[in-house]
Amino acid sequence: MIDKVAWVRLEGGRVLAARSHGKDVFYFPGGKREPGESDLDTLVREVREELAVEIDPTTAAPFGTFEAQAHGQRSGVVVRMTCYTADYRGDLTPSGEIAELAWLDHTDRDRVSPVNQVILDHLLATGRVRGA
Repeated sequence: MIDKVAWVRLEGGRVLAARSHGKDVFYFPGGKREPGESDLDTLVREVREELAVEIDPTTAAPFGTFEAQAHGQRSGVVVRMTCYTADYRGDLTPSGEIAELAWLDHTDRDRVSPVNQVILDHLLATGRVRGA
């Protein structure tokens, strides 16, 4: 089990996604906890490292936990993604390991990792992202 925390940032019927250098799919910003970190600590640190913005922790709200086969891993390796929404300060800028940012809707489902496909399906079913 790979345990991750992710930011679900929605605007205008689309969700923010990032593609790391050398990767072929997009992911929602976030990552793995460091020892002793809470979900919120991880979210703030990872988003700062990846997108050069500051999450406002007072606005962070649980969005859901989703599981799927981990992209690029052997069969049976599952990723669990605990997701939060939150406001931010600054200008979204790919930094560090991030090559590209994109605003995606459900028509981009084939461009994201399996766990993000599950989240996009949920976003479509609940009317938060645009579909085909």
